[in-house]
Amino acid sequence: MGCTILRRARFSASHRYWLSEWTPEENEARFGPTSRFPGHGHNYVLYVYMAGPVDDCGMVLNLSDVKHVIRREVTSQLDYSFLNEVWPEFQAGLPTTEHMALVIWQRLSPHLPLARIQLYENPELWAEYEGNAMEAYLTVGTHFSAAHRLARPDFSPEDNDRIYGKCARPHGHGHNYGLEVTVRGQVNPRTGMLVDLVALEKLVEDVVTEPLDHTFLNKDIPYFADVVPTAENIALYIGQLLRQPIRDLGAELHRIKLVESPNNACEVYAHDLPDVAALEQALALTTQG
Repeated sequence: MGCTILRRARFSASHRYWLSEWTPEENEARFGPTSRFPGHGHNYVLYVYMAGPVDDCGMVLNLSDVKHVIRREVTSQLDYSFLNEVWPEFQAGLPTTEHMALVIWQRLSPHLPLARIQLYENPELWAEYEGNAMEAYLTVGTHFSAAHRLARPDFSPEDNDRIYGKCARPHGHGHNYGLEVTVRGQVNPRTGMLVDLVALEKLVEDVVTEPLDHTFLNKDIPYFADVVPTAENIALYIGQLLRQPIRDLGAELHRIKLVESPNNACEVYAHDLPDVAALEQALALTTQG
């Protein structure tokens, strides 16, 4: 019987995004404030996922042994360090979150049966690596506030009330939505990036959070005039809006997660997104507006 286990570890470190072959102006244009001397720091949270059969003692691995391996190979070396100088891999390629996840995998894989590495730079930025050459995942988190009403216009008030309950009340209600956008791509061996992070964050803001923030979705967003703005439909809409623009940045959309409340959330994966003409028209209307 197989099982996946995980171990959490933490370390604090600083880094700087700066390429010696670029001019100061080029570094500033590409990396912004993160290029500034002498760098900046983060409290990193590392999740190490390991997979294997459950032994006669009821374990995949002895977690005490796992803890010592992670400490010896990773955290004791990275904690309170300047990442650009601590490992040769970070001199060849910048210590971005996604590059760090990849290198940590390479450091741990001879010692542990890894399934996934997940590294959080902060609660709204993290990377994942699963051992697939230079391919990694990067997630950015953000939020917006919006109101909606769950009711189909072709249903009677009684039917809407039966299906949607309080959410069908005529004046609607609001949520503070949490949004996670995960992209997939190849880590550049020099910049350490799979996508321009500043451009990705600006794209999400311009295409999603700014147009949706403080709106009544049913009335202010043309697509939801005829589509019920459930969390599922909102996530599908956001995914369709972002898929091509993310591709234009050189990455691929992987997943959209929309958190409606602490009790309700949904996930949509790019391979499940429909090619819906109405969504493309909605994007055109949003862009024109």
